[in-house]
Amino acid sequence: MDSALKRFVDEQVLPGTGVDGARFWQGFDAIVRDLAPKNAALLAERDRLQAEMDQWHQAHPGPIADMAAYRGFLEKIGYPVPEPKGAKATTENVDDELARQAGPQLVVPILNARYALNAANARWGSLYDALYGTDAIPETGGADKGPGYNEVRGEKVIAYARQVLDQAVPLESGSHADATAYQVQGGKLVVALKGGASSGPKDPAQFVGYRGEASAPSSVLLKHNGLHLDVIIDRAHSIGRTDAAGVADVVVKPRCRPSSTWKTPSRPSTPRTSCWRTATGWAS
Repeated sequence: MDSALKRFVDEQVLPGTGVDGARFWQGFDAIVRDLAPKNAALLAERDRLQAEMDQWHQAHPGPIADMAAYRGFLEKIGYPVPEPKGAKATTENVDDELARQAGPQLVVPILNARYALNAANARWGSLYDALYGTDAIPETGGADKGPGYNEVRGEKVIAYARQVLDQAVPLESGSHADATAYQVQGGKLVVALKGGASSGPKDPAQFVGYRGEASAPSSVLLKHNGLHLDVIIDRAHSIGRTDAAGVADVVVKPRCRPSSTWKTPSRPSTPRTSCWRTATGWAS
C-alpha cells in the first residue's frame, strides 16, 4: 500500500468520523480483493476491443465509407452490446451526490493533489470569477478580459450575477440589482432597495442562514434546488465598496454540513451550516 495514502486516511480522513482505522482497512482490503480481479478482466476486455478496432482501421484507412458495415463490425466484436429487453432503471438507494446534489460529478486520482484540488474547486467557487474569466460574457463593447481588471467587464459580471439571484431566489418585489443592504429581521431576510423600499424572498424557506450580525451580515446563504448561493458582503473589499449593498461576490456551493459559523434565521445563536468543501472533506 502507498504510505502517503495510508497516512492521509489515518491522520486526516478518519479522525472525527467514529470509524476505527483497523476496521476501515479491513473493509478496504476486502473490497480490493473482491474488485481487483473484476477490474483486471475489464481492462483486458478493453485491450481486446482496442486491438480489434486498431486492426480494422489499419485495414480500412481514411474516412469510414460504409457506416452500416462498420457498426456491424463493432456489434460483432461486442462493442456495443445489444440493448437488454425489459430492463428498467430505478432511483432507489441512489446517493444524494448523484440524485439530489447540484454540481459536476468528478472522479480524480487521489494521489494527485492538483487534480483533487481542481475537483474540489469545480464543486464550489466564485460566480464572479467564473463569469469574468470565461466566455459567458462576450468581450464586446469594451468588456475584454485584458491584462488587468476591466471595470466595464466587472460591471457586466455583477449585473449577470444579480440576474442569477433574481432567477434562483426572486424577491417578492424589486430586484437584487437594486439592493442597498441585506439584513435579518425577526428571522427573515430583508433586502433594502433603492428608493427606500424593502423586500424579501418570495419563498422565505430559500433563506438558509447568515454570518455576522443580523443587522449587517458578512454573508447570506440562499438555496435553490439543492444549490446554495452565498452572497458575500464586504464593504471594505475592492468590489464590495463600489456596490450599493456591499456585495463582494456570490459563491456557488453544492451542499452544506454542520458548522459553528452559520446561524439560522430563527435562532441566531445556533450553529447552522458551512459549505466550504476541501479536497479532504468539509471545512468549518
